[in-house]
Amino acid sequence: MNKFLLGLSLIFISHIGYSQIAVNRNPKIASMVSEISSDSLENYVRKLASFTTRHTLNTNETDGMPAAQAYVLSKFNSFAKKSGGRMTAEIEKFTIPGDGRRITEDSPAANVIATLKGTDPNDKRIFIVSAHMDSRNKDVMDEEGIAPGANDDGSGTAAVIELARVMASREFPATILFVAFTGEEEGLKGATYLADKAKEQEWEIGAVLNNDIVGNSESSGTLIKDNLKMRIFSETIPASETEREAQLRRYTGAENDSKSRQLARYIKEVGERYVDQFEVKLIYRADRFLRGGDQTSFARNGFTAVRMSEMNENFYHQHENVRVENGIQYGDLPEFMDFEYLRKVAAVNISSLASLAQAPSQPEEVQIDVRGLSNSSILLWKAPKTGKAKGYYVLMRETSAPTWEKKFYTEETTLTLPYSKDNYFFAVQAVGEDGSESLPVFPVPMSR
Repeated sequence: MNKFLLGLSLIFISHIGYSQIAVNRNPKIASMVSEISSDSLENYVRKLASFTTRHTLNTNETDGMPAAQAYVLSKFNSFAKKSGGRMTAEIEKFTIPGDGRRITEDSPAANVIATLKGTDPNDKRIFIVSAHMDSRNKDVMDEEGIAPGANDDGSGTAAVIELARVMASREFPATILFVAFTGEEEGLKGATYLADKAKEQEWEIGAVLNNDIVGNSESSGTLIKDNLKMRIFSETIPASETEREAQLRRYTGAENDSKSRQLARYIKEVGERYVDQFEVKLIYRADRFLRGGDQTSFARNGFTAVRMSEMNENFYHQHENVRVENGIQYGDLPEFMDFEYLRKVAAVNISSLASLAQAPSQPEEVQIDVRGLSNSSILLWKAPKTGKAKGYYVLMRETSAPTWEKKFYTEETTLTLPYSKDNYFFAVQAVGEDGSESLPVFPVPMSR
């Protein structure tokens, strides 16, 4: 080998050595991921799509929305039998006020909810995984026409059902809600009802993982086929931000560090840790361009919420009547879905949700010391309110980096790093006895 090739080889070997990253998987979470079944997901989707329509205003109890809700409830109740009494399920009814637009008059509606009660009576956190089960045609007011809604959002509803199946027999310190909303297509009605209830009753919602259109891997128009990526949408500036919070955000340069953005980074890291051959793409928007989803209702009320969605949407099979036109089959039918892709999305959900629900709560009063000029950065915090923290990670990234680049472990509640806060962002997360990590907390300045 000549000297030039030898040099290249050494550079390559050096680069490989430098870039190696240890991937540590919690066996309990890995087991849950392995139990997610593409066959189960397909069965749920096909059953949901078999109802004539799941339009929110359809009241047909044998082949409409009420029948579909009864089906989801029956699945939740069947899973609850192996929970040791910790899982319960209900159809929570409410009234949608008439708005003169998509709801012409006050109308009955309902969300289907399974609750997996946490095992720690001192842990008041609630984590929500959700989707909307209502479907629609091109005319959103068409409550009678055939509307299978296989992908929008039978796919998300199927993922929620599957997570309930796998997680029902497991124990978590925190409580988990598995929710199938109604009224999404009419203006996020079901999600708004639950988000308002949570705010009024002061629920400690740790995170909301909303799944909407997650089962297709082939785009329309561009003909892209890709089952290796999914998207997470997270808000940049919180919808509920107060003027004081806005001032602090501007002061610290935290435009890219909202709580929902921290959740999105967390899901990317954990999801890619447990799901092979899959990339979680962070999309710096609250939702798709000029569009929305049920996570919006929670974000408006100050809760941490993101939207999980497929990478490439197919608009031949979304908000379209079932028909063949110019040789193209339109309509949201199960045969146009990719159930192995849906399995991967569900696996990202379950790995992230399980990690969050069994981790300690977030560190309290996270601060960065700015009392003097220095090229070092001092982080300080207090132990989490619930759960035992074995230690903590101090996360660091350059200001231009989209994700955290380094993690420093400590078992103390302070850490000094030889990196300037002018050039880096930091956050702190608690680490449980089993290695599970809380959501990161962005520090506030400590000036006195």
